[in-house]
Amino acid sequence: MSRIIIILLVSLPLIFSVGCSRQAVGGAALGAGAAGAVYEYSNKKALDDLKSDYESGKISADEYQRRKQEIEKKSLLY
Repeated sequence: MSRIIIILLVSLPLIFSVGCSRQAVGGAALGAGAAGAVYEYSNKKALDDLKSDYESGKISADEYQRRKQEIEKKSLLY
């Protein structure tokens, strides 16, 4: 469900910019792509931090799996 919401939020600026010039549409696409990339980068960093916490013994295996699943639910790529 959250993936659908994210896809809609990324694509809405593109839908509403149909009447704009080609340059504005390209800028909107670039901005939406950059926002998506930053969002996915933060998910990757969170997974890396989570893995290092698990490997160092700061969290249990159950906690690691629970938090990993939460991050994967929010991500489009993971």
